[in-house]
Amino acid sequence: MPVQFARREFLAGVVAMTAAKAASRFAPLSDASSPFRISVINDEISQDFGPACEVASREFGMGWIELRGMWKKNIVKLDEKEVAEARRILETYRLKVTDIASPLFKVDWPGAPKSKFSEAGSFGADFGFEQQDEVLERAMEMAKAFQTDRVRCFDFWRLKDQAPYRAAINEKLRDAAAKAAKQGIILVLENESACNTATAAEAAKVLSAVQSSSFMLNWDPGNAAASGETAYPDGYNLLPKDRIGHCHCKDAVKKGRGYDWAPMGGGMIDWAGQFKALKRDGYHFAVSLETHWDGGGSPEECSRKSWAGMKKLLQQADAL
Repeated sequence: MPVQFARREFLAGVVAMTAAKAASRFAPLSDASSPFRISVINDEISQDFGPACEVASREFGMGWIELRGMWKKNIVKLDEKEVAEARRILETYRLKVTDIASPLFKVDWPGAPKSKFSEAGSFGADFGFEQQDEVLERAMEMAKAFQTDRVRCFDFWRLKDQAPYRAAINEKLRDAAAKAAKQGIILVLENESACNTATAAEAAKVLSAVQSSSFMLNWDPGNAAASGETAYPDGYNLLPKDRIGHCHCKDAVKKGRGYDWAPMGGGMIDWAGQFKALKRDGYHFAVSLETHWDGGGSPEECSRKSWAGMKKLLQQADAL
């Protein structure tokens, strides 16, 4: 049965400034201080949206934030009152939204063998394939409510052999991009280890197949590294630079036969080189901290430590 979403006509946020902290760990950033929109995914800090925004703005000095979930609800499940409250909080902390990190197409492809990566409730999302048109519509509504033109998507849980289904998957992505274009929205496909596009090499093929100005890449070097690719420079060099529309920032380390997450600057990825390359190639969208690493205490404390590393890397790249 289709999920019943609350519909349009969200209340505007009320500006309500609060006193700043007496001391801040980091000096405030401005859009002029970097070629990038420096941001963090809100629920990597806390599920409580107010404190997450306070840390991002007052401690980290950011002017941008990426929205994935809050108050233990996925972003596409927020009701009108929650959207209004989130907008009020954003106004309070003077934060702009980079994108809506939706769970679009993070489901099994119908008719294919069930993926070993299939999971229910990923970041509060429990939608099936038959609900994905509604998820897309709702994600675009959220983009408009939070005044961004970008919605993150995936390309279905990873299959052992995606070849028999790849053409149909690409057609689904083209159809979604066409719907997004009519709303002035850009879909940014994340390369994700658990999905059919995990690496830059795979992303380049999908971008070639889905030729739409409303379909770009959410480049995630951490996910590429965790999939066995040398994300920078090897993977990055395969990508069409004018099709990168968002970038997630996390680090990875080799662990046994697999990989684990690390704070920014504490892993195998040459992030200083990656930031330099993005700057050189004229990229000016978000570089968004996606902490993931949980070895430094609470999510908030892990994000603090990872942001400290990310800040140093941006400075090394002369991008901050």
